[in-house]
Amino acid sequence: MKVLFIEDDPMNRRVVGDMLSVAGATMTEAEDGASGLRVLDHEDFQIVLVDLRMPGMDGVEVITRIRSRADAKARIPIIVVTADTAADLRDRCLAAGADEVLFKPVAMDALFDAMGRILARDAEGGGMIA
Repeated sequence: MKVLFIEDDPMNRRVVGDMLSVAGATMTEAEDGASGLRVLDHEDFQIVLVDLRMPGMDGVEVITRIRSRADAKARIPIIVVTADTAADLRDRCLAAGADEVLFKPVAMDALFDAMGRILARDAEGGGMIA
């Protein structure tokens, strides 16, 4: 499985990358929203993980831009990974098009559970990109 993680903090990228490697997944890193969108233009992924608070372009804008694409990548599963605890955060992320929202620090079981739910849903015809 190929995962794109759009996150400005290198330590968070490292920790999540280590978790994903345990599951045999490969992770491509992008340190901000704009570079993440460029990577997505040129590579295929099964899941995108995105932080909300990044310099330049925040995670909600990244999600909005992915969902507005004219190609099949518009349907790629997106998991928000955030330290933000605003009361309406989950609803805002889901309204923007996120599939799941996880809160930092991310626990390995929570990450794998969220990915499993998405993969199971998409295997049942939810529209995941092959």
